[in-house]
Amino acid sequence: MKTIRIFALAILAMAFAHSAMAQQMQGGGGQPDQVAQLAEMLDLNESQQTEIRGILDESQGELQELQAEAQALQAQLQDQIGPDFDEASIREDASRLGELSGQMVAVNTLMQARVDSVFTEEQRATLEQRMQEMQQQQMQQQQMQ
Repeated sequence: MKTIRIFALAILAMAFAHSAMAQQMQGGGGQPDQVAQLAEMLDLNESQQTEIRGILDESQGELQELQAEAQALQAQLQDQIGPDFDEASIREDASRLGELSGQMVAVNTLMQARVDSVFTEEQRATLEQRMQEMQQQQMQQQQMQ
């Protein structure tokens, strides 16, 4: 059961991060408010919603900075492909990219843990049940394909 909760929170965190990035790329519009959807699903009170928004805002700012640096490094690595490559430079950039990836995983995991700590036990149980239902639906859809 704990695995399902972790999986559920990972999906939520990715949805929040993706939603925030999409909103910024679209100028803030077009994407539904993920916290409002979560509030409706779990019956979150205003205090919980505010706390979750704060957690997401803080984490997303940090994630965006890390993602921007990672994208720049990926571009640098692509630029280094050629007959007169510099192996040391490639290895250095690749190593830094690995560090950034680890930092992003840590920020994302901490965000999930902080959001989870805002929920009541009843809300966690509801979330777990909803995620199980979603998993079953996905499995059924995959079987139909």
